[in-house]
Amino acid sequence: MLKRLFTEHPATVGESYFGHMGQAFSFAGEMLVCGFACLIHGIFPFLFVKTGSEAIKRLNMRMVLKRDRRKSHAQTPGVMAE
Repeated sequence: MLKRLFTEHPATVGESYFGHMGQAFSFAGEMLVCGFACLIHGIFPFLFVKTGSEAIKRLNMRMVLKRDRRKSHAQTPGVMAE
């Protein structure tokens, strides 16, 4: 029961617990850095003009469009399994 709480969701996207943790930490790091850039942009609107919008596009691509590792490797020609 307890193991399932930690592995059920990662398995739905074709990842192990630690692989999923790494992906989540990667997203969190990028969101933190870009969030800070957006705060700076609010004060100095001439800095980091496209940082936030580009980060959202990039994260959306990673999270939504290419998220399930089981599908992306099977359906994308020329992509080697990790």
